[in-house]
Amino acid sequence: MTIPTETHAIRFAQTGGPEVMRWEKVKLEAPKPGEITIENKACGLNFIDTYHRSGLYPLALPSGLGLEGCGIVRAVGDGVSALKVGDRVAYCAAPAGAYAEWRNYPADKAVKVPDAIDDKTAAAMMLQGMTTEYLIRRTYPVKAGDWVLFHAAAGGVGSIAVQWLKHLGATVIGTAGGAEKCAKAKALGADHVIDYRAEDWVKRVREITDGKGVHVVYDGVGKDTCIPSMDCLRPRGYLVTFGNASGPVPAIEPLTLSQKGSIFLTRPTLAAYTGTRAELELSAHAVMDVVAKGIVRIAVNHTYPLKDAAQAHRDLEGRKTTGSVVLLP
Repeated sequence: MTIPTETHAIRFAQTGGPEVMRWEKVKLEAPKPGEITIENKACGLNFIDTYHRSGLYPLALPSGLGLEGCGIVRAVGDGVSALKVGDRVAYCAAPAGAYAEWRNYPADKAVKVPDAIDDKTAAAMMLQGMTTEYLIRRTYPVKAGDWVLFHAAAGGVGSIAVQWLKHLGATVIGTAGGAEKCAKAKALGADHVIDYRAEDWVKRVREITDGKGVHVVYDGVGKDTCIPSMDCLRPRGYLVTFGNASGPVPAIEPLTLSQKGSIFLTRPTLAAYTGTRAELELSAHAVMDVVAKGIVRIAVNHTYPLKDAAQAHRDLEGRKTTGSVVLLP
């Protein structure tokens, strides 16, 4: 196959709303030592992409966008031995730039994809699936009998987490906005679903747990839910805040944690849990295993042409999507 010297990619030169994203022609260099050249077949859309675009998580500008993709290795740089031309790989880590037809990428951050998992599923499952893996298996290791509150249970991470948590034997309370999303969370296996738009969800959690509270809250929503979630925990419970879909979480005084029952608070990131090659492979292989076995079904409910990524961002931020969103080059 002839490798092009130019490709198209979504780039941005200033932070802001979706309108700052541009579909541009860019040069494609030969891979440097330790890199591979990937022809992307599908690109994952994640909330962290909107944080990069808005400047909440700053990138050096101008920059590419997107962390997640699946594609075919078309060239390898010097020193690359674990991957070869023709391998199908997936990835979900920096450097940003997954929103591209072709790209160069560090070989040690890509993993092979088994034939049983198609391109769109692979692109949709890596970041959200590995996020779920480290949250429920390593940040707070959920065990059978635990009570779990998972916010945005019909979203990308939530959809995966509900299924995986039920497999682990947890009792899952999910929140979602609106009847349709609540029905989706229930269909995924959530034991109890609360419409946060129509109900006092803190009160409902206390009622559902007979006043005891849950062992752990997983919150990717942020500003709107994090502080009230403290009142959903039992003594020595864990509040795991891992996203900012509604905005950054306000400052929390350490004394508040003791007043709420000696609870634990952590703000983990995927990068910190996949910082070594061994950790990356552990997480990725765990996700691929539960997907290949059918324990977790990845719902790619929305696809957009890659050049229309700005509209995909608008829909994601407007809470118009459920499950996973994939951009197609």
